[in-house]
Amino acid sequence: QVPLAESGGGLVQAGGSLRLSCAASESIFSLYNMGWYRQAPGKQRELVASITSGGSTNYADSVKGRFTISRDNMKNTVYLQMNSLKSEDTAVYSCNRVPSSGRYWGQGTQVTVST
Repeated sequence: QVPLAESGGGLVQAGGSLRLSCAASESIFSLYNMGWYRQAPGKQRELVASITSGGSTNYADSVKGRFTISRDNMKNTVYLQMNSLKSEDTAVYSCNRVPSSGRYWGQGTQVTVST
């Protein structure tokens, strides 16, 4: 069983919104600090948003004010609400623990923002 499974990506016009979901298969998910990472073509993977087990959040400057990370521990799910999307947000988005663990990298979900 895949530890983490991302969904919700797609093609959206600039200025639009998407909501990504990351479902965990492990019941101890609620104990982990979690994050959303993204990797654009030709670029290194970066952490764009994180949330602690207690619900404190942190954002990369590039997405601050536009993206919101949240979690539902009853559903073992982390969300990323992305608003006011820009072409530079185009990337494969993945969730993982913070710091990341190789065991938890999944396929990710593609987000493509058209202009």
